[in-house]
Amino acid sequence: MFGKLKNILGIEGVKLVLVTPAAVSEKSGKIVGKIQLEALSNQTISKIHLKLIEKYARGRKDNRLIDEYVLGEETLTEAIEIKKDETKTITFELPFSMLNSEMDDMEDSNIFSKGIVKVAKYLKNVKSSYRLEATAAVAGTKLSPTSTQEIIIK
Repeated sequence: MFGKLKNILGIEGVKLVLVTPAAVSEKSGKIVGKIQLEALSNQTISKIHLKLIEKYARGRKDNRLIDEYVLGEETLTEAIEIKKDETKTITFELPFSMLNSEMDDMEDSNIFSKGIVKVAKYLKNVKSSYRLEATAAVAGTKLSPTSTQEIIIK
């Protein structure tokens, strides 16, 4: 009884860890990494969902606006069997494409507007941060294991 409850809630279930480089090139357009899976009991993973998210923040104090955009998304649908106290490593390649604002397009258009746009971004406190999220769907559990990692895109 107690074992079934722990399994449904995902307690002592699958542990998911993302292993990716700290920085990725924007020109490459993909993130290559690994997912490490560990289990304290026999488990079956039906799919793993990967998502690269940009957190775009601008403004100051009360006028602060924050939006999130999905830059890349992929689902690994291969079923994975993990035995008790076993560790499995899965490699993945997540393609992504950057979203450019009008200011970014103006900055890239010519050398003269580049400095002006950089000053405008500084005054508006424009910042982007990126994170990679992985969520595994484990058979028989209601709460899916999740892992998040911050990534720098140059």
